Amino acid sequence: MQLFFQDHISEPITTLSEEESKHLIRVLRKKQGDAITLTDGKGLVYESVILDANPKKASLKILSKTEAEVDSFCIHLALAPTKNPDRMEWMVEKITEIGFHELTLIETMNSERTFLKTDRLQKKIISACKQSIKFRTPKLNPNTKFNDLIKSNEFNDFQKFIAYVDEDQKHHLMDLAEPGKKYLILIGPEGDFDPKEIQKAFEAGFKAVSLGKSRLRTETAGLSVVQILQVVNR
Repeated sequence: MQLFFQDHISEPITTLSEEESKHLIRVLRKKQGDAITLTDGKGLVYESVILDANPKKASLKILSKTEAEVDSFCIHLALAPTKNPDRMEWMVEKITEIGFHELTLIETMNSERTFLKTDRLQKKIISACKQSIKFRTPKLNPNTKFNDLIKSNEFNDFQKFIAYVDEDQKHHLMDLAEPGKKYLILIGPEGDFDPKEIQKAFEAGFKAVSLGKSRLRTETAGLSVVQILQVVNR
């Protein structure tokens, strides 16, 4: 299956963006009458056929609409951006393929990068959703201060974890995460969380977790968290 993305889909006729139209007609050489699967990234899946194979604004006739299954769990990753934005883009692409639900970029005391434009990350997410055939686009939140995030009432019904460098940490995320829950996991910057931040997280109800014996880079830790929680909910 080849999946195409359109933020706003009208029925019974919809027009693709110029970028999607070009890929559909010029790159894939699709023609009038060819069948196309389309999603709005919100869980709706549309089966359609090409009415007008215009490479700038291809038009499709919607034949049917269904809703994709909703996960019984939610993975919300809160992570301090890496100094190198390419590494963040790589991580976002891979965790989208594996499957996560929400990402918040956090500003910590030891952050090497306190701000990161999210437009490129959003494009990576959409591209990875199309590649891995996912009909729900993960939510990408703007930069948020660490203290504001851990104090938010939004996560009162979440299992809340903080992963940091601790040689004696024996509580693995695989053992503490319960299937079918909502999870909020904090991942620090390359210099790790400040001890004061770790203490504040504990006071806010976060539990310390290990991701294994190795010391991981920020983006690798984010990838590991998503993979572990997917296995917990397999």
